[in-house]
Amino acid sequence: MRIDVEKLKVPMGKRQNTIKMRGREGASGANTNQKPTQPRARPRSFRALRMKLRYLRELLHLRWLETCEGALRVLLVLVCVWSPAFFLTANSQGATPLQVSQMNTQSLSSVPLHLPIDKPRIVVYKQQRKLEFYSDQKLLRTYRVALGFNPVPDKQREGDGATPEGDFYIFVKNNKSAYYLSLGISYPNAEDAERGFRDGLITREQRDDIVEAIKKKAAPPQYTPLGGLIYIHGNGAGKDWTWGCVALENADIKELYDAVSVGTPVKILP
Repeated sequence: MRIDVEKLKVPMGKRQNTIKMRGREGASGANTNQKPTQPRARPRSFRALRMKLRYLRELLHLRWLETCEGALRVLLVLVCVWSPAFFLTANSQGATPLQVSQMNTQSLSSVPLHLPIDKPRIVVYKQQRKLEFYSDQKLLRTYRVALGFNPVPDKQREGDGATPEGDFYIFVKNNKSAYYLSLGISYPNAEDAERGFRDGLITREQRDDIVEAIKKKAAPPQYTPLGGLIYIHGNGAGKDWTWGCVALENADIKELYDAVSVGTPVKILP
């Protein structure tokens, strides 16, 4: 179906008459010697949009919707009309379409944490590779994490590359870490000590030292056959690469490091 453009145009004679009539109406009771006020120029983008709207109106008057081809043509016109409208709205606010999308998906992390945090606690979900940071029962942040190179099992011994599971606490904060910033996790805990003693990995004395340290909320022995030196630290969460630690992006560990204190509970779940 071809569009007869000439049918959409207004004849020149009628257009001139219309302009003359509007001129008389506007000059009624006015001083004939006064220069007419120039109309305010519109931006090209809005003029183009207005022309497209007029074109769409003419299409509807011609009733092209009666055929399938006509419906497709009108749909195409609608796309042409509203797509520029979206970009004009975004650019009118000084934003690109990508920035508009980012603004629409803005997360809570853009809102600064109000320190100090009341009853802070950390929960790590190994399978989901995420760390949740709470103030009592209120979720404040969710961070993506990376785990040890053997991420699925619970940690059993030194060098197995597994990330431990259970209830721990932050026993030290290190701002001179080789991995940007780090928070020491109190592994091994009392349950790990009992298991290690039962399996013959550690002695009774080592077990007792671990249990005593946990009771005092101090640093448990870090150099037993059970392993140790498990931290929450920086240097990236793109893939599982640590020796059992929990790794975050540097911006995330910076925020977390500033928000927690020694003694903050840490729960690591499968």
